[in-house]
Amino acid sequence: MKQWKIYTPDGVQDFLFKDCYQKKNIEDKVRKLFRNWGYMEIETPTIEFYDTFSSNNELIPQEEMFKFYDQQGRILVLRPDLTIPVARVAATHDKDNTLPMKYFYVGNCYKYREMGGGKQKEYTQAGVELLGDSSVEADAEVIATAIYAAKAAGIEKFQIDIGQVEFFKGIVEEAGFDEFEAEKLRLSIDKKDYLGVEEIVKAKGVNSDLKNLILELPALFGSSEVLEKAERVVLNERSQDAIKYLKKLLGILEEYQLSQYVSIDLGMVHSISYYTGIIFRGVTYDIGFPFISGGRYDKLVAKYGRDCPATGFSMGINLVLAALQRQKVELAEPKIDTLVFCEEGARELGFKLSNVLRDMEVIVQLDFSNKSIEAAVSYSKNKNIGGTIRLFKDGRIELHETATGDVKNTTIKELAGDFV
Repeated sequence: MKQWKIYTPDGVQDFLFKDCYQKKNIEDKVRKLFRNWGYMEIETPTIEFYDTFSSNNELIPQEEMFKFYDQQGRILVLRPDLTIPVARVAATHDKDNTLPMKYFYVGNCYKYREMGGGKQKEYTQAGVELLGDSSVEADAEVIATAIYAAKAAGIEKFQIDIGQVEFFKGIVEEAGFDEFEAEKLRLSIDKKDYLGVEEIVKAKGVNSDLKNLILELPALFGSSEVLEKAERVVLNERSQDAIKYLKKLLGILEEYQLSQYVSIDLGMVHSISYYTGIIFRGVTYDIGFPFISGGRYDKLVAKYGRDCPATGFSMGINLVLAALQRQKVELAEPKIDTLVFCEEGARELGFKLSNVLRDMEVIVQLDFSNKSIEAAVSYSKNKNIGGTIRLFKDGRIELHETATGDVKNTTIKELAGDFV
């Protein structure tokens, strides 16, 4: 086993200085935006009971979860999702809170099957959950928040695709599909398997207009014209109501002046057992997976004992970072402004000066090598530190500029005033 001690397991990674700095910056920007939109941060345990994610109908396939046992033999998991723990909290610890409730989170999740294209088995999610509001305005706010979060994170070219699971459920009811047939059809549409969809519809003997609409579902995406086309074909009230809902949603997003970021995708039918209304995902170029996923899930909180409508989204921070790097977006990098080198007898003065500079938002590193100013300047050059301060015990200072090699003489009083 010793051969593995210097490696990390598949699907997890170390984030070194540059990547870690950029990742945390993204998290900080998104966290600030969520707070500005009135959401309150919540932190749930990394370790949860397996039952939390598998109660009644299985919310997340057990094959995707990292499972282990506590001392009492109960099954535990590393949390594979953050929406579900929020639902648990809202129905238990926070059950007396006045509705609506607005939560947000930034934290790590773990899924056994998450791999490839920027996806990992351990990954960071940031998201919001708006509980206690069943209105279309709440859905619109969540989508608007997702758009602003993407922009805050640095993604400029992206699109939010919006679907409605009730539209699909109405169609399969109208066509007479049973639960097994509907799930088979859903999987074929989700995979954009046109031949598979055609075989299922043909075997069922669906009427021609509805048949053509179902066959077109995998490619039925675009502007609001998609809704007009679908509205002319479907006869059932459930699908018609879904279309009206989407139209109203698009109207509100137009009032937000965010229409340019959204499109309709009536073929979006993933995870319909989890979602109960709108579903949406955010996509950008150079990564193979959506970096935003969300929708309405009005029945989830009830699984934990409180009947409460809910809508929300999550953003994959790792995917955002991968997208920004692959898109060659210029990102800030960690830096040190100044190295303070203290000559003999000047160390206490160096501590005071360093603290004054840090109070002035200057990033300072102290040199403890006890070597020479030449070695200190060389170190600054190798580490790309902006400059080196050589401090003498009488308060004299030499400023060594790393980029130019220039040396300037000053005093600690001229540099820091009477603060030292």
